[in-house]
Amino acid sequence: MAKAVLKSFSLDEMKDRYVGKKGTKVRDQYEYELRMDVLGKMIKIARQQRKLTQEQLGELIGVQKAQISKLESSANSATIDTVVKVFKALKADIHFNVTIEKQYLRLV
Repeated sequence: MAKAVLKSFSLDEMKDRYVGKKGTKVRDQYEYELRMDVLGKMIKIARQQRKLTQEQLGELIGVQKAQISKLESSANSATIDTVVKVFKALKADIHFNVTIEKQYLRLV
């Protein structure tokens, strides 16, 4: 009996096939939501490391517990101002990188 040859695919190939090609509206939205999901998880981990409840973090930045919960589960609706306030309250550094044509922009 001949062995079947299994073809492997890269993550990008799978996303191209099942989500859409890079540069399409659907793929761009998918990538954006994925990054926002990661940001929400980072907020949750930082909060837990500081041994704060969602309610306590909310009090530090002046929002309700529900807003912290929503932010941690998906930061899609968060403003930059809110994200900065959260990390400042957590005494955590946050860095934003901007690249244009594969070159990092830096403020001096």
